[in-house]
Amino acid sequence: MLDLVPGIFVEGTAGEASNNYSVRGLQGGGQRFVQLEEDGMPILYGGGGADFFFQQDLTIDRLEAVKGGSSGVLTVNGAGATINFISKKPSFDRFEGMARATYFNYGLKRADLYLSAPLAENLAFSIGGYYQSSPGVRRNPFDYDGYRVKAMLEYRFDDGGYLRLSAKRGDMDTAYYASMPYRYDNGDPTGFPGLDPQRDNIGGDAFRNIRVPVSTFVDRDGIRDFRYKDGIKSVSTQGRIDFEKPVTDTFDVFLHGRYLDYSYDFNGLFPGSGTGNGGLTSAVNYLTRGSGSPINDLLSLAPTNTARFGIRNLRTGALIAANQTAQLNALNGNGFLQRTTLNHDRVDAHDLGLNMGGRWEYKTDGFTNSLTAGVMYYDVLRKQNQSAVASVVNDVRNNSDIYDIVALDAANNTIATLSDNGLVSYGDWGNGIRQRHDNAVSFYANDELAIGDLRIDGGVRWENIQSTARDGLDAAGVDAANNIVEIRPGVFQQRVPAGTAGVIPTVGPTFAGQYATTNRSRSKIAWTVGANYLLTPNFAIYARYADGFQTNSVDPITTIKLYEAGARYQYGRLFSGSVTVFRTLFDNQNYNFANPQNPAQQQNINADLRTKGIEIDVAVRPVSWFSIDGQAVFQDPTLVNLQIDGATQSGYEGNRPERTPATLWTVTPTIRLPNGWGDIYGRYKYVGKIFADAGNGVALPGYGVTSVGFNVNVGENLQIGFNAENIFNVVGLTEGNPRQGQTQAITDGFFYARGIVGPTYGGSVTLRF
Repeated sequence: MLDLVPGIFVEGTAGEASNNYSVRGLQGGGQRFVQLEEDGMPILYGGGGADFFFQQDLTIDRLEAVKGGSSGVLTVNGAGATINFISKKPSFDRFEGMARATYFNYGLKRADLYLSAPLAENLAFSIGGYYQSSPGVRRNPFDYDGYRVKAMLEYRFDDGGYLRLSAKRGDMDTAYYASMPYRYDNGDPTGFPGLDPQRDNIGGDAFRNIRVPVSTFVDRDGIRDFRYKDGIKSVSTQGRIDFEKPVTDTFDVFLHGRYLDYSYDFNGLFPGSGTGNGGLTSAVNYLTRGSGSPINDLLSLAPTNTARFGIRNLRTGALIAANQTAQLNALNGNGFLQRTTLNHDRVDAHDLGLNMGGRWEYKTDGFTNSLTAGVMYYDVLRKQNQSAVASVVNDVRNNSDIYDIVALDAANNTIATLSDNGLVSYGDWGNGIRQRHDNAVSFYANDELAIGDLRIDGGVRWENIQSTARDGLDAAGVDAANNIVEIRPGVFQQRVPAGTAGVIPTVGPTFAGQYATTNRSRSKIAWTVGANYLLTPNFAIYARYADGFQTNSVDPITTIKLYEAGARYQYGRLFSGSVTVFRTLFDNQNYNFANPQNPAQQQNINADLRTKGIEIDVAVRPVSWFSIDGQAVFQDPTLVNLQIDGATQSGYEGNRPERTPATLWTVTPTIRLPNGWGDIYGRYKYVGKIFADAGNGVALPGYGVTSVGFNVNVGENLQIGFNAENIFNVVGLTEGNPRQGQTQAITDGFFYARGIVGPTYGGSVTLRF
């Protein structure tokens, strides 16, 4: 749905949740600057991660979008764009309902239902939601299922206005897909030998449930389970109140409030994270001591009488020694192994939001004015447990196997098992314990003025945010009774639980039950002013300036200044179109990433971006039954003032920001069937070249995807819809290996990237009653 909004760039490659969507003029690869809302309130205050808890269903009536400008004034953390999903309102006239059944070729099965009816003269209700089961778009032995449901009760006042109470509940498991191995063939990205990049998935049965040692301050028994069979488990409960009431003929008051209690338990596989593209290498290299082995640290712990190393398949028990090179090179037809990170990340949180104020309307001949003013309040607490991030060695194929690393004598007898049921490291991304508590108050006002054919709008929002960050401290100075050892001067870690297999002595970076606390109080103003003038009934011009920001908890506030101007023209039914030129000044883009040399160490990048470009939106309708819609963005984004951990870095100035295309365009032809029977459509979307890193070391080529579909009204109350995506099986890469760092390289012709899937097709049947 976001692809339908001009200027929005969507990377829908992770699966159903945790995808990336960005807006023109800003850096790609995130969700931070696009605020998803439901009925005018953010799904989550911070913006990112909203798709864990929301999906379009039959309870939603339509979508409205605002890019830049007033977006950052009328909502929090939406300086780039606001996407507002507006619910169906309960029916006060009669009982009504809808039912929908959906199926897609990769295994998605979904049933939607919506019911609404009046209960009394001024009272009505609605209830709706869906249940689904799906393995995700890639091959997967597991099926993920769950439901979401929303109920609404509305009372209408006799003199106008309403009081609406609603509640939502969701419990959903979804698949997650990260990077896949790729190679270049004559300059074009293609799949790794033996692994279909368009459909395969390295995850599977071997990753069903893996016990990972952790600090006993995290889990009392010192074990935390990684469960790929659960995928992303998202649970949420929300209560909401909406109230609007006219006080006079020209003045209304409103109150919107919601309390969301939520959690997600993320079990995702990240091939190549930490080791980077160098971790995608031959099994022979893995078993050869030295810098060429991605597990050399583990090999160095082998007994002194080790003659060589080997791998043992945890599923079959088969053992291959390092001197059996023919068998190693024939492994799965490619001879490669990889190191895959198990990312287990659990968040428990609450998010309270309130928005209250008033709206004043004034109208005389040739003059209208609408002024809205109010206050917003948010209280957000997030507790995160990302401990037990560990890595295994697995082969490079669909539903891959995990291998133990063993030490062998001269006769290839096992003298020691070095890994722990395939685990070759613990605590890869640090101790992983942190909390964030934000209290934010905003005062805002927005005015819309129309004088004849001139329209002027302006708005301002002042926000104060009180933030507390509590970051878990590593063990230091803890007595030996807690099994703490000093592995090197000043670095303390906890011993693995007794009986743990393998030779790794500690759980890695060890949470000690204590926190480092940071408190910050900051304030910032967002404001905008714009004007639109209708020169003729068919031609209008407009201009806007906006100064917005994102709060980012205790991290530096990101500021976004947007200049844009444009024109819109229509010629009867035949043609309508707009052209917008824009300039974005984007300061303090700030985020953390794993140090490629030491993934347990988090590094901070802070950079400014400068973007100029043009956006085009055109609709051509030569005849009543045929139309072509086109959207395009051409932009020139550049990096300036890049710092890593506060130190200015050379070699980045003028580079393209990572994962940000310079060219985006979409063409959608539509044929409307006679007598209101429906429509048939096609769609071609092109995404230009992007870079996987700020250093612009790995370029991922542009790609175009073709889709087709139809909607047919079989009867007055029955509709059939069908859609097929990527019908020409195009390989498209949306990101490289983000955790490899800011300067990446392709190693021996192989690399990791996240790609779109091959052809998918399916549809739905909808009944209205």
